[in-house]
Amino acid sequence: PAIRAAASRPCRNDAQPPSTGKLPRLTQVLAQALQFEEMVQTREVKDFAGLARLGCLSRARISQVVKLGGVAPDIQQEVLGLPRTSAGRFAISEVAARRIVVEPIWRAQRVLWAKLKEEKHLE
Repeated sequence: PAIRAAASRPCRNDAQPPSTGKLPRLTQVLAQALQFEEMVQTREVKDFAGLARLGCLSRARISQVVKLGGVAPDIQQEVLGLPRTSAGRFAISEVAARRIVVEPIWRAQRVLWAKLKEEKHLE
């Protein structure tokens, strides 16, 4: 009945068309990192090892993903806001981003991020 009712409503043309293309892999993995962190904080899972078992991922992979969540908040915002790509890969890889996260000081991360974007001609 609900499906029938929805189907009988007039179609509206002012709705935004869905975005086309794929989110950059870096955006996907950072979103996953933030979700994993939240799942542990809210006790949805006991710990990251439990998360690895639940997701059928290795502990090493969970660690790689979760570490991306340690990037400076403004860089997180930028990565999460990256546009969809219609073809090919995004210029900055997850591996390159992980090299930035190794630096614990956000100011230094910002310098490394800016340098990486400049190298990839994204500025």
